[in-house]
Amino acid sequence: MAYAPSAVAPRDFAPTHAPASNGRGLLRRFFDAMMASRQRQVDREIARYIHDIGGKFTDDTEREIDRRFLSTPSRW
Repeated sequence: MAYAPSAVAPRDFAPTHAPASNGRGLLRRFFDAMMASRQRQVDREIARYIHDIGGKFTDDTEREIDRRFLSTPSRW
């Protein structure tokens, strides 16, 4: 049996305009901006570290990056 479009076929009822707000509050947008800023800072520091050691990304380099930039320092 072949399927053909008909007058009773479902239509795309997606809204034609974007909603005025994406639903995120001011505090959430501020927090997201702070996290994005911190992520960019860490990315720059890692890129600088890799450049300083000669540009090679080895297992040892990965461990050192994890130790220096990604692990949480002990608070004890």
